[in-house]
Amino acid sequence: MAFNFLSDEWFAEVDKIRAELGDDAIPASLKDLTVNIVVTGGPDGEKEVHLSGGNYEKGLSESAPTKVTVPFDVAKSIFIEGNQQAAIQAFMSGQIKVEGDMTKLMALQAAPAPNDAQKDLQQKLQSITA
Repeated sequence: MAFNFLSDEWFAEVDKIRAELGDDAIPASLKDLTVNIVVTGGPDGEKEVHLSGGNYEKGLSESAPTKVTVPFDVAKSIFIEGNQQAAIQAFMSGQIKVEGDMTKLMALQAAPAPNDAQKDLQQKLQSITA
């Protein structure tokens, strides 16, 4: 069954997947990273989430040094489809707004090639996302 990206049901399924796959599914370079993300224009309106330790969490984190505002379709393309080119294009065209420490975003792009657990996570996220 597929759920709308960032819906409560989607987050519940993501939690199950994380529990199943464990920490191997998170790149080491992301484990100390916290970034706030505001996703605009989605079917359920604006969503505030944060990436913390490589995991998506609801709401914004007070400890995040960086806040990124991104359109829903771009966020889905980046985080679910793994399309880093979409991130670059959206940033260059002004669709992505960054506040705070931009170097934290560089860590997202500097992640090494995914291992098998990370590939499995990406595939499972794709399979549950409408």
